[in-house]
Amino acid sequence: MLEIGKYNRLQVKKLSAIGAYLTSELGDILMPTKYVPEGLKPGEHVKVFVYLDSEDRLLATTLVPKAQVGDFAVMEVKDTSNVGAFLDWGLEKDLLVPFSEQPRPMQKGEKYLVRVYLDRSERIAASAKIGKFLESRNIALTPGEEVQLTFYGFGELGAKVIVNGRYGGLLFKSELFGKHELGSTVKGFVKKIRDDGKIDVTLRKGGVQDIVGGKESFLRVLGERGGFLPVGDKTPPELISEMFRMSKKRFKTVIGNLYKEGVIEITPDGIKLKG
Repeated sequence: MLEIGKYNRLQVKKLSAIGAYLTSELGDILMPTKYVPEGLKPGEHVKVFVYLDSEDRLLATTLVPKAQVGDFAVMEVKDTSNVGAFLDWGLEKDLLVPFSEQPRPMQKGEKYLVRVYLDRSERIAASAKIGKFLESRNIALTPGEEVQLTFYGFGELGAKVIVNGRYGGLLFKSELFGKHELGSTVKGFVKKIRDDGKIDVTLRKGGVQDIVGGKESFLRVLGERGGFLPVGDKTPPELISEMFRMSKKRFKTVIGNLYKEGVIEITPDGIKLKG
């Protein structure tokens, strides 16, 4: 079945002066000449992206959009008008974000994370209201499970994330280390599934595995720096995060364990490797 706003594999019906006509259950679809692969012949199949042109006619292209229907993606606003904002999504026809789908007015030149969807008229559009597309029931995840996290908002509590492209999650400030941009994706772990369907996540594995991984990370950096690092209790959390990819609290736990094991020596100037 033909899927508008997605990739389809269609058969070439005929070639003409204006392009190739592709067969579908909704009728023939034109792929303009500039998109027709060299040597394409009637009867062959071709992978194309199908969308509606400015006159709501089905059109096929071999251009690759930044996202298809159902995807989340970061896109830049090319222009705004009295109907909404228009995003650059890699096709000749820009992607509309109606005013009703903007949590706050979008600005030209700014980038936003959006979800691509089909409206009631089967037109492709985008929404910056990410939460409405996230599931909160029958969550098929368990605490400790490894997941993919996509950042879509930052606030006082921490970072809002999309979990595995389906669920809404929160990464608390105490769990947030390193620099992350809107739309960036990282590996994380489920910490807790709350009664409201929201998911608390972490960037760290818990328990013994977390401590062991922290030791290995610290010792690797220490070895790369010649066995000495000018860090300690007074080192800013931001620097700890940048150097070791861990929070200040976790850093102290790791250092404490390594000191007890006799692996490192703590001096007024920093930390050095023993032996």
